[in-house]
Amino acid sequence: MKSISLILVPVLLLSAVSGLFVWTFCRIPVPAGYMAIVTAKRGAPLPAGQILAEAGQKGVRKDPLPEGRHFLDPVNNDWRIVPVTAIPVGKVGVVTSKVGKELPPGEILAADTACKGVWKDVLGPGTYRLNPEGYEITMLDAVNIPIGYVGIVTSQTGAPVKPGEFAGPGQQGVMKDVLQPGIYYINPRAYQVDVLEIGMNQVSILGRSGSVVLTKSQISNASSALDSLQQNTIQVQQEKRNEYLEKNRDRGFISQQALSTSAAADSLGGSLRRSAPKKTAPGKARGQAAPSEANAPAAEKIQQGSIAPESVAFGIDRCVEFPSRDGFQILLDMTVEFELLPENISRIYMLYGDLPAVVEKIILPQVLSISRIKGSSYKARDFIDGEGRELFQKDLNAELTRVLKEKHIVIHNAIIRHAEVPNDILVPIQDSSVAKEQDLTNKARQDTARKQAELNTETALVEQLKKQVEQETEKLVATIGAQTKNEVAGIQAETALEVATINLEKSLVQAQITQVQGEAKVKAEFAVSNEKALGEQLRAGVFKNPATLAELTFVDKLNPTLGIRIIHAGEGTLWTDLKNLAPTLPVK
Repeated sequence: MKSISLILVPVLLLSAVSGLFVWTFCRIPVPAGYMAIVTAKRGAPLPAGQILAEAGQKGVRKDPLPEGRHFLDPVNNDWRIVPVTAIPVGKVGVVTSKVGKELPPGEILAADTACKGVWKDVLGPGTYRLNPEGYEITMLDAVNIPIGYVGIVTSQTGAPVKPGEFAGPGQQGVMKDVLQPGIYYINPRAYQVDVLEIGMNQVSILGRSGSVVLTKSQISNASSALDSLQQNTIQVQQEKRNEYLEKNRDRGFISQQALSTSAAADSLGGSLRRSAPKKTAPGKARGQAAPSEANAPAAEKIQQGSIAPESVAFGIDRCVEFPSRDGFQILLDMTVEFELLPENISRIYMLYGDLPAVVEKIILPQVLSISRIKGSSYKARDFIDGEGRELFQKDLNAELTRVLKEKHIVIHNAIIRHAEVPNDILVPIQDSSVAKEQDLTNKARQDTARKQAELNTETALVEQLKKQVEQETEKLVATIGAQTKNEVAGIQAETALEVATINLEKSLVQAQITQVQGEAKVKAEFAVSNEKALGEQLRAGVFKNPATLAELTFVDKLNPTLGIRIIHAGEGTLWTDLKNLAPTLPVK
């Protein structure tokens, strides 16, 4: 037993020392939100081109240690604690792998995680433990499509498609399906997303000032109601448009920055100068204002902030000018309202490009061409008279709608706001129009006077007829009143006669009743008296001596209270015995 104890004590002591060493020097506590990158100090050397070590190799191990408690030999291993990669909502992680197989020739994105290079699939919001020695993660903004916009997706990898065709899975080009409003976590290196407006937009052609395109104000200046992700998406699209406008300045494009100063004042002022009346400058005909009058008020309003220029997306140096049928040069101000439908917008983008290109390549050329073709069949005075200009606007609207419908663009309205014609035709036409209007005014006044006289005559006739009707009414009322009184008197007389007749009949009936009652009473009394007489006769027949009947009758008539006393006459006289009778007599 003593030998066994001597053996166990060193063993236990060695175990305690070994456990203390492991707990103190070999323990790796990895807290939440972190990972441990382990480097093996011993093992087989890595082959050429390999970065991360597998089991049994020397170098940085491929798989990090997750959160928790781990134990490694510090003699053969080294480690460091680093944070895990956390991708928040609204961000995507683009992974560039430094390890794996080489990409095939011509490929720029890795289709799976086993290849080296940029992964096609991105990391969405969440926590990831990728070894930073072998994987580089770049966080970018997700694509957030605001309400009122759609996203046009262009695949940047795969086999190119034929011109005019949409790209399918694994092909390079514009895809048919668009992204509806929302957040999308996609790889910006694999897919390019262009944000385009849907709904109503305008192209305003303002005389010689050119044309401006009015769109949603968010495309040029993100609204404060949008979150930062939407602002980033819209600002990226605006930067693309600015680059396009800058590259195509020689084709007549005017940048938004230029429009926000004098160009914007001139363009926006064109619409104001047509709607507000202004005084004619000396030496100018009516309908034409000095340039300073047209531009200065709008510029002042823009500087004061009463007009928001951010709705002006861009401008194009184009105007509608053509000769009329009678050889005069016509200059038009017009506004065309158009809409890009969601089901057609991907094809429009594939064929023509972004909104500036659509306006510059499709809408404006058609507006200018159709305006020249249709306008050259009208005389100059047709653009001054309201009816002629309305007819031209109707023809222009119908033709624009038909032509642009074939190009998947919906035209809602084309409005002619102003038409400028040369002074040598404008002044005579205006004077002639004024003369015609004055002549029409004079005729209208004469017609008004005549109508007034006729109205006065009719009014007098109406008044006369009114009085006549009033007299006839009074006469009719009096006649009806007399007839009514006569009828009432007759009815009252007939009623009195009926009452008298009824009373007479009532008196006759009452007399008959009285007679019958008298006769009945007499007969009744006679019958009673007769019966009494018969009764007396029968009574008399019972007694043979009539004196007996008389005595009996006398007795019957006596007072019932009368008493009879029989007095015995004794000695003495009758008078002495009668003295005792006095008290017995009733006292009255």
